[in-house]
This record gives sequence, structure tokens and C-alpha cells, in this order.
Amino acid sequence: MCGRYAASRRPEDLAGVFGIEKWEPREALEPDWNVAPTKEVYAVLDRPLKDAGSPRPVRQLRTLKWGLVPSWAKTPEGAARMINARAETVHEKPAFRRAFASRRCILPADGYYEWVTGAAERELEVEGKKKRPRKQPYFVTPSDGSVFAMAGLYEFWRDPTLPPDHPSAWWATCSVITTEAEQGPLGVAPAGGPRSLADIHPRMPLMLTPDRWDAWLDPARTDVEELRGLLAPPPEGLMRAYPVPTAVSNVRNNGPELLTELDAPEESTLF
Repeated sequence: MCGRYAASRRPEDLAGVFGIEKWEPREALEPDWNVAPTKEVYAVLDRPLKDAGSPRPVRQLRTLKWGLVPSWAKTPEGAARMINARAETVHEKPAFRRAFASRRCILPADGYYEWVTGAAERELEVEGKKKRPRKQPYFVTPSDGSVFAMAGLYEFWRDPTLPPDHPSAWWATCSVITTEAEQGPLGVAPAGGPRSLADIHPRMPLMLTPDRWDAWLDPARTDVEELRGLLAPPPEGLMRAYPVPTAVSNVRNNGPELLTELDAPEESTLF
């Protein structure tokens, strides 16, 4: 799954990476090393500009709220539960299938966090001696330092309680697509730690390699089977994972120190 990630790159940097043609400086977000559900996040998408008089899709950098609200929803309640969409079923689930057909995006990140229960902690849990085992967070990121381009969906929801001209009348929300975690060895694995992403968690965000960006973002592509083909996992061995301070477990903590690579887990998590 993906329940927390880091996104520290500036709009100017993302514009160069993704070929952004349009973004609003007033929508600029501060670097965020602890992105959590319901926060505002950057999304790359291809969409005609409003009132531009042209149907040509324009590559934009937009800010969306993480936690998708389907267009048909009566209320936004439950958005925090719609942070992930499974690649295997996204084309058929009522909450996601319309967005999958025509409102796809890329959510740029530095990487994502996942928590692992240490071996000693698991033993105590099994024995009933510890009901809430402490978990060690790991940060998963591309080995080469490039942007982690997460496949995403976005949707628009109209708040019926507000007048049409109200600045909050429309919500723009998004979800991260997840897939089965890689079974193969990590590109760089921590000493004494997990050897693959599947050792950390059975699911992971679907990373789109650059050769798929244009096709994924193209709103003219609506054939479901063709789109499903773009959800194939990337080649194995592109990622690294390392233990980071447990401070990231508290969403109120934020800052580059959360990405500090520890020499060893803060608690025993040997595999």
C-alpha cells in the first residue's frame, strides 16, 4: 500500500522532469517529508486549459487532495479511505473506473514509507506479551535518485452545499495506484534488513518508468485493456530501502531529517 510518502521537489524541478507547460505559482506547496492522506499534493496531468478555447491537452502541475472522492458521492466522507486503488481491479471498481478511463495522473515523490515489525517484536506479539509491537519505518526510493513517479487517478467532486461560484465548490482529489510488491532483490538492500520490497510489505505504489508517462497521461487513450497494459510493474532492482527514524510515524513531524539513513534499525528488525 501507500499511506505516507515524501515529496520535497520544487515545481521548477518537476517542470523540467515532466515537461510541464502550465502551473500556478500561487498553488506552490512547501516541501513535505511526511505526506499523509487528506494533504494537498502535486499531480502531473494532461488536460485542456479551462477557457482556453482549444481542446488540446496541456501538461499541468496541479495541487490535489490525497483521498479520492468519486464524482457521484453524496458527501466527501470516506475520502481518507480512498488513498489507494489496486492495479488489478482499478478498471472495474465503481469508485475508480471512470477516472481510470480518462483522468489519470502522476504523483511525483521522493519515495514512500513502509513499516516493518521486527522479528523479536513479532515473537512477543505471537506469545501475547506485546499487543502493540513497535514498527521500524523504512524509506523506499529509486536507487539512482530520480523522481518516484507514482501512477495515480484524479477526480472532481461538486459540493452541493455551496453555491457554484464559491471557491471551495469543487474538490479535486486523487488516489495512488498500488501493485504487488517486487519479489526480486532490491537494487540496494540494507545490511541485515529486507532483501526485497515484498519483505517489507506485500503491496507497493506502482512506479511508472519515463517511457510510459506520455501514454498514461494521454486522456485520449480510453481503451481499458490498453490502459491495463500500462500497469505492468517496472523492472525489478530499481529501488533501494533503508531504515529511517521512527519520528516519521508521527504525522506532525516533518523535515529532511526524517529521511536520515540509519546505520541500523532503531529496534531489532533482522530478517
